[in-house]
Amino acid sequence: MKLKKFLGLPLFLALMQSAYAHCPLCTVGAAAAAGGAAWLGVSKVVIGVFIGAFAVSIGWWVSTLIKKQYVPFQRPLIILFSFVTTIFPLLGLDVMQSIYPVYVSLAGDYGSLLNRTYILNLFLIGSILGGLMVSVTPWLSRKITIMRNGKMLPYQGILLTFLLLVISSAIIEAIT
Repeated sequence: MKLKKFLGLPLFLALMQSAYAHCPLCTVGAAAAAGGAAWLGVSKVVIGVFIGAFAVSIGWWVSTLIKKQYVPFQRPLIILFSFVTTIFPLLGLDVMQSIYPVYVSLAGDYGSLLNRTYILNLFLIGSILGGLMVSVTPWLSRKITIMRNGKMLPYQGILLTFLLLVISSAIIEAIT
């Protein structure tokens, strides 16, 4: 129980039983979208959204290929491993460097917890956001199917995934 509290929302999303919706088509599509975003010259945070979606989608897909559970929390560990081994090597590249300073001045002298400048890596934040969107999509797809009395649209899962990624990326690109 302490492990769930420690990992919080990402672990909850990783433990959802709807992982079977992720497939090679979603994975390749997310990777192609990331490549297209980089080619078009969009911001690093948007590229992070698509690469994070790709990394988590690969993790979901691989975790469904392994039928037997060998270790506790096997699926979330595979997803986390996929995310970490995809995203963290890219953080070291100069091409993916996108830092943003956030000055917080709430109380105390400068340098205290509530009065200092924090540095955010926008690529990492975008990749976490993209990974969360891919993780939530199967649950959202199930809710839409229930609202439609058990009927699914053709390619509902992949359409929903890409709509979430593209709309959120367009909003992020407009803001930054």
